[in-house]
Order: sequence, then C-alpha cells, then structure tokens
Amino acid sequence: MFFRLLRLILVVVIVAVFGQPALEASAQAIGHGSSQLIADQTKAIQDLTAKTDGLEKKLGDPDEDDAGLVDIRLQLEDISRAALNSALAFRQRLTDINNRVEVLGLPPAQGQPAEPAIVNNERSALSSEKAQINAVVASAQNLSIRVNGLVDKIAVMRSELFRSVITKHYDLTEALSPQAFSDAHDQFSGLYKSVSSWLSFAVRFKFQAILAATLMALALAAVLLIGGRRLFGRIFEADPTVEDPSYLSRLSVAFWSTLLPTLALGVFFASAVFFFNYYNVLRGDIGTFLNALLTVIGMVFCVNRLTNAALEPRLPNWRLIPVATGPARWLVGLTTAMALVLGFNYFLSVVNEKMGSPLSLTIARGFVATIIVGVILILMGLLRPFRAADGSWRPWPAWLRFIAIGLGLFTIAAALLGYIGLALFVSFQVVVTGTVLVTAYIGFLSARAIGEEGGFADTSVGRWLSENSSYEDTALDQLGLVVSIAINLMIVLVFLPLILLMWGFQPGDIEAWAYKLATGVSIGSVTISFLGILSGIVVFVIGYFLTRWFQGWLDGSVMARGKVDAGVRNSIRLGVGYAGVAIAGLVGISAAGIDLSNLALVAGALSLGIGFGLQNVVSNFVSGLILLAERPFKVGDWIVAGDVSGTVRKISVRATEIETFQRQAVILPNSNLINNAVGNWTHRNKLGRIDIKVGVAYGSDVKRVHAILMDIARAHPMVLKNPEPFVLFANFGAAALEFEIRVFVADIMNGSVVQNDIRFAIFDIFEEERIEIPSTPRAVVETKKHEAWPIDDDKIEAEFAERQRLEAEAAAERERLAKMKRKGRKPDPS
Repeated sequence: MFFRLLRLILVVVIVAVFGQPALEASAQAIGHGSSQLIADQTKAIQDLTAKTDGLEKKLGDPDEDDAGLVDIRLQLEDISRAALNSALAFRQRLTDINNRVEVLGLPPAQGQPAEPAIVNNERSALSSEKAQINAVVASAQNLSIRVNGLVDKIAVMRSELFRSVITKHYDLTEALSPQAFSDAHDQFSGLYKSVSSWLSFAVRFKFQAILAATLMALALAAVLLIGGRRLFGRIFEADPTVEDPSYLSRLSVAFWSTLLPTLALGVFFASAVFFFNYYNVLRGDIGTFLNALLTVIGMVFCVNRLTNAALEPRLPNWRLIPVATGPARWLVGLTTAMALVLGFNYFLSVVNEKMGSPLSLTIARGFVATIIVGVILILMGLLRPFRAADGSWRPWPAWLRFIAIGLGLFTIAAALLGYIGLALFVSFQVVVTGTVLVTAYIGFLSARAIGEEGGFADTSVGRWLSENSSYEDTALDQLGLVVSIAINLMIVLVFLPLILLMWGFQPGDIEAWAYKLATGVSIGSVTISFLGILSGIVVFVIGYFLTRWFQGWLDGSVMARGKVDAGVRNSIRLGVGYAGVAIAGLVGISAAGIDLSNLALVAGALSLGIGFGLQNVVSNFVSGLILLAERPFKVGDWIVAGDVSGTVRKISVRATEIETFQRQAVILPNSNLINNAVGNWTHRNKLGRIDIKVGVAYGSDVKRVHAILMDIARAHPMVLKNPEPFVLFANFGAAALEFEIRVFVADIMNGSVVQNDIRFAIFDIFEEERIEIPSTPRAVVETKKHEAWPIDDDKIEAEFAERQRLEAEAAAERERLAKMKRKGRKPDPS
C-alpha cells in the first residue's frame, strides 16, 4: 500500500512539474489522429456494407449464370479482406492504449485517495477511444461474417445450377421436327451476313491493322516454336533413321511434339486476338465468334497432334502403344473426328447464344453431336488393334473395351432419353479431359524416365552437356533430378487449371484458390503462406550464390593477388562462407514471414538437446572455429595426429580431412585435433631435417667413410648448405660401425626423394671403394633336389620290368631254400 501511494505521488509530481503541457499536447494530437482514423474506417466499412447489399441483391437474379456467381464471389472476398484490413488498422493504436492504461495503473479503490484530475481525464479519454475503436472493429467483424455467409450461399447456388444443367430433361419432339431445319437455315444465313459484312468492312478500312496484328502474332509464335526446336533438338520430332528408339526418347517426342506446337498455336491465336482488339478490328459479335472458332481449332489440333505423336502411323518404331499401322490410322481419324464434332458443336452453341436461336435448334445440335460421339466411342471400343503371331487380330484389353463401349452407349442413351446436357458433358469430358490427362501422363512418364539414374545423360541435352562441359555422370544425374522436378511442376501448373476449367470451374475459382495459396492457408492457429515460403527460398538461394560469388572473388582476385598464405585464404574463405550462409538464412526466414521471436521455444529445445545429445557435435563445431582462428595447421600442411600422418586437404567446422601418402582420406573430428598432440612438419616453414643411417664392416677406414658420406651429402642439390650437413659416428654396433647422415632440405615434402638419392649414391661409392656394408648372418637352408621326371618312358618301363623279374626270382629262391630246410637230410648208411 505504501509503495503504491508513493508511485502515485511521484507520477503526479512529474506530470505537474515537467510534463503537463507536453502531455496535454500529445493527448490532443493522438486523440485527433485516432478520431480521424476512426472516421475513415467507419466510412470505409459503410461503403463496403453498401456494396455488399448490392451484391446480395444480384444473387436474387434468376438469370445469373455460373460465371456471374463466380464474379460476385470474388467481389465478396475482396470486401472481406478490406473489412479485415479495416479492423487491423487499429492494432497499433489499441496496443498504445493498453500500454498507456497499464502505465496509469488501476483506478483507486473505494476509500482510497482520489487520483489527480489529469490522470482521471486521460483514463476516461482512453476508455472512450477504446470503446469507439471496438465498435468499429465489431462492425468490420460482423461484415466479414455476413460476407462469408454469402460466399457459402453462392457455393450452394452454383452446385444447384450445375445439377440443374446436367439433369435437365428436354423434349425431343420439337428438336427433331422439320421446323428445326428451317431454324438452322435462318441461323446460318444470319451468321453469313454478319461475317461477310464485317469482312468487307475490315478489308476496306482495317486491312493494314489486320496484316500488322497477324504478322506480330506469327512472330511471337515463331519465336516460341523455333526456340523450342533449338532448345529440345532431337526430342522434338521422331527420327525415321532410328530403328530402335528408347522408351524415354519415344515419351519425350510424344510429349514435346504435342506441347510445343500446341503452345505455339495458342500463342499465335491469343496474340492475334489481343492485337485485333488493340487496333479495334473486331466487333463484339465477331470477337465472340472468333474466340470460339480459335478455341475449337486449338482443341482439334491438340487432339490430332497427341494421337499422331502417340500412335505414329508413319513410324511404327516410335509408337507408344504397340498397335498395328492400319488400326493406328483408324484411331487417329476417329479421335480427330470426335474432337471436330464436339468443337463444331461448341462453336454453334456460341453462335446460337449470341444470335438468340430457338431452344429447339440448341437441342437438335446437342442431340446430333452426342449421338455421333457415342457411335465413335463404340467403334473405337470394337476396334481390333493388335495383330497376333498367327496373323489374327486381337481386341483391346477387356477393361478398356468395356469402358469405351459403355461410355458410348451411355452417351447415346442419355441423348435419346432427352438428357442432352448430361450427354454433352460426358462427351466433352471424354475428348478434352482425356486429351489433357493423356498428355499430362506422358509428361509425368518422361519426367520419371529423366529422373532415373543415367536417364538424363541419354537425352540430347544430356549428351550435349557431357560433350561440351565438365559435368560428370553424378552431376548429370543430379541435374536430371532437377529437370524431372521442374517438368512435374510445369505439368501441374499447366494441366491442373485446364482440367479444373474442363470440369465446370471458372477462372475466378482458380484465381481465388491461387490467392489463398499465395497469401496463406490456415491450419488451426498456424497460417502457411506458400508465396512467403517461395519468397524465402528464392531470397536464400540468391544470398547463397552471392556468398559463393563473393568467396570466389575474395579468394581469387584479392587474396591471390596479395600473395596471402594458402591456409589464411582457406580460413577467411570458410569464415566468409559460413557468415554469408547464416545471413542468407536469416534474411530468407524473415522474407518468408516467419517471426524469429517465435523461434525462442525451438532454441530452448535445441539448447536442451545440445546439453544431452549434441555435446560432441558442439565440441567439434567449437574446435573447428578454434582451428580456423588459431591456425595450428592449415591446408597443405603435413601433420601427424596419432597413427594418422598425411597432408591436410580441408578444414571444416566439424571435421578435418587428411590425405595420407597412400591416398587414403581420413576424416578426423576437430575435437581430437584440439585435445590431443598434433605434429606439424610444415607449421612455420617447410624447412626440415632428414636422417639416413648406414653401417660399415669392422676394419673399415672410418675417417674415409666419414669423408665419403660428407661428400655425398654436400653433393646433393636439394641439401641446404646452411645449416650444413653433418655425419655422426653413431655407435659401435654388434655387426657394424654405425654412421648417421643428417641433412636439411628446404621442403620436407621432398625428404623421401633426397633419402632415396643419397642411399643410391652410398651404395655405388661404397662398391667402388670396396667398403663392405655388413648384414646380419642368416641360417643356410639346404634344399633337397628332387629327381627329374623321366623323359624316356620305354627305358623306365624296361627297367621296372627287370626289377620285377629279379624280385620274383629272388622270392622263388627263398621259397626253395625254405622247403629244403623243412625236409631235412637223411642219415648216411655207411
């Protein structure tokens, strides 16, 4: 209580003595600015409310079509965003008011001394202003809620409108009556008169404008087509000379030979219409007819180009589907005819709508078109495109055949039952959506084939890069992955909107979805902005490449010209690289719209992880920074770390790469190099001493030996004169008198060469001087010589037979003597 009263007294004194005039002026300025802001936003919300009322009235118009409903929805979404911006305009002011109220503190409780009048007045003014702001914010929120409700209502209305168009039943009696033919004749007569009158006017008064617009459109299309041919080369068209093209080549030819000419034709048509409108060549009805006609031509061209590219009636080796030549021609003709029928029906629908044709003519047109499409689908399903080895024709796979025949029968049945809208919708989706999906699928297959190992190197672009650049196979494979991802992304961005448009979605729908993806998608309390993420990635990539460029410029242009030591250059280059990447990452995160203050929790979790599981990583990181700063060794030094001896090739913040003299790369953690002893042969300079030991036999002239060794050491060109060489009589060994040559070389890396040369010289001169180099006695092992393998086989066989005969005779003689001993001798009768 005492401290609260003391704080209040200090505030009153400071305000009364020093800040009362300034406080009053500041309060008046803030109040005036806030009042103006409240008035402006109130007026803005009133205008938005009036605009919302007008759009809500339009929703009750029974003639409003799907495109009109989409336009109303886009306007309502703009109103919702504007209302949200009006509410957000008071964020800073509300923050200031809350901070000021917190400074003033709570009002005194009952029974306590009253606060000064100036504080009380300011508190009342702030409360009143906050109430006014809250009222405006509440109005903006209510308007936003109302707009969201209308957007949901539009979604329901569009669904009901689509169902009504698809499921609406028509009476075919009037459509097939003779009156329909008369209406068609009148329709074409009116179209002919309208077009002929415009042509006569255009040729007479706008001929130069038409010629200029056409030439400029042709130039744009030619740039795209010729540029595509230059860029994609052999993957643009099938090569008749190739007998067995790869699957990737066939896919690429089918995809690009369909996409690029279609895009070139589309660019020509779009630019021609743009320039025609720019020069005021087109009338309103003629512009509508021309747009419809060009759309039909583009659709038929795309379908024909795709079927020709996939089936290739002229080049069997380039077909994606292994069908026979005759059926391939039939398939191309039937598919093109189906696209032509649907395109002509679409053009006539535009003419009928523009010229106010009777409903019977519209029904008859749709009925005839759907019947023709259904018959074509049935013919395609009944076609036998495959030829067996025995010469018989085989049909499509069962599932594909049944789908084609089923769609054809369904289309015909729906038309005969009067559901013309449903039949037209199915026919249109079969042709247009099928074409788009097949083209996209071929593109995905091409991207997958290019992304496989070695796939990009087999393309013409990959072969050109391999021949004209230093890219290795690994780099080409990585580039192939990038190209594969780019192709997949391009296919999604191009074909997904086309499919959505074919299925009844309006351009406004795609625009709204794209805006939501770009500005942010809310998932719970988290808002993900893909445009922000993409911006952050782009900023980071730019910063990364700028860092790499600055590293190269600093190393190659500044430090190299300044003759800076290689180790210092490496340390500076690495430091600049790490700092640049870190700055690029921070800028990229900020550009992505991520508040760095929200990373405090993540930083706390990382700190906890560092304390437990990342100790070694942090230790190596800090050790790497110490190595880069202190530079106990640098790139190119010869070091000895424990059992590892070699040349330092790279020092990073986590580990150091050492290349041994056996060309083995050893990766040592930096903490091992900081905490353990490391020998550096080239720390301050490359000067070093090498020792060569040699022994001579007892009885040799040791002074002569000493002089010879000194002469050999001094004669070598790599041995330094200062410090001069030295020969040491090292020891009286057990078997020899031991000497040691000690010489200094300017580059210790050449020590092995010097040792090798001196040893050769010692051996040669000792041999000339007859100085013996003793060796340790070794035990002599006598090897037993084996008898040579006999050469004369006949002689050996004869000797063997003779030995056998002698052994047999000796055995018989022994047996005879044994028998005589057993019989004994008879007594002498005398």
